[in-house]
Amino acid sequence: MTYVVTSNCVDCRFTDCVSVCPVECFHADDKMLYIDPDECIDCGACEPECPVEAIFEDGQVPEEQQEWIAKNAEAAHLPVITDKEDPLPTAEARKKELGL
Repeated sequence: MTYVVTSNCVDCRFTDCVSVCPVECFHADDKMLYIDPDECIDCGACEPECPVEAIFEDGQVPEEQQEWIAKNAEAAHLPVITDKEDPLPTAEARKKELGL
């Protein structure tokens, strides 16, 4: 099992999850974060830290979000992110849009 970042992260890129991760499994582009399934050690530390509830254990990803399992794996070539950074300027509006 591994953890997966889903669409709730789009336009947010909160990095609270990255700061608690004991390995270097998070990758980022200009819109969101992704988890490399080959690097994730399945510790689950990241899941409760996500303020937009975007992270799920792969077996618990909602049906309408299943495509994100492959998208996370495909994003493993993106730059690794290991430190907490400021969220995107659109993050708070996105969080509110999600009702969180």
